[in-house]
Amino acid sequence: MDRRSVRLLKYGAAISLTCAAVAHAADRPLIQAMAWLDPAQHLDALTTEPRRHAAVQDQQALAGEALFHTPTLLGGQAAKAGLSCASCHENGRDNPAFLFSNVSGKPGTADVTSSFFSSHRGNAIFDPVKIPDLTVPGKISRAADSQQELEKFIRDLIVEEFNGQEPSSTVLSALAYYVRSLSSAPAKTRIALKVDSQLIAVDQTVLAAKEAQQDGDLKLSHLLLASARHRLGLIHERYAGNGLTKQRSALVSASRQLGRLQEIEDEADFSKALAHWETSYRKTRKLVSDKQHLSLYDPKVLTAALAQSAN
Repeated sequence: MDRRSVRLLKYGAAISLTCAAVAHAADRPLIQAMAWLDPAQHLDALTTEPRRHAAVQDQQALAGEALFHTPTLLGGQAAKAGLSCASCHENGRDNPAFLFSNVSGKPGTADVTSSFFSSHRGNAIFDPVKIPDLTVPGKISRAADSQQELEKFIRDLIVEEFNGQEPSSTVLSALAYYVRSLSSAPAKTRIALKVDSQLIAVDQTVLAAKEAQQDGDLKLSHLLLASARHRLGLIHERYAGNGLTKQRSALVSASRQLGRLQEIEDEADFSKALAHWETSYRKTRKLVSDKQHLSLYDPKVLTAALAQSAN
């Protein structure tokens, strides 16, 4: 990966960590995702999530899931807005609360030929369609022996629908592997969105980055580290208020350490720096988890904050 790409990844991750600091600015929502969620569904959409369901949970599936949650993968206007694949497809499902200005019609829809996101597929026609549930097989074959039909479809979405950079074959393989693992799912069930699940996802993503680095795939490793930093930013914005200064500082420190990891190419140096991060991150996880009841992950706290921001 060239230096410009690394700078873009680090810049995108750093932007995520500014959300809480500017949450009270007039042009910024309390939580970034509110920019593309139906106001009538804010509370439920921000405090619950679809239950995760995957046929496998091995390292490649975890890497694919992490990439699925990475805005920098899409690039262009989507990345600037903080949108990832998961913004439209919550944990691989649809998103009935998705409502992006000039892209959605009614909630749960999106215009996939919008010129706002794509210079390739923009057709100057407002024609939003229902966001599909990826656990339900569609027109694109998901069979592993289908001449990589799913990989080609995902590549075209990234490059043509969202103006993203050309993904590597390993990135496409991981994404396709994750989507294939979602090919069957039970009835929709929403569960409480907890900070612990987000913190665990950061840990898993960093471990996937370590494996990619060991395999010599620095591009995938850098993308995964950017994904982990993005998730830390999403946690950071939920820890607003004077009583959570330590938590915010710890999250910023964890993200900056990951940023330094993105610059390391030597495997031994990477492993040493990662071990240092893991030791520090264990303390951060406990520090953050212990104060969840004061954060915007708590429905009561979020309800009060939403009411205040509306005034």
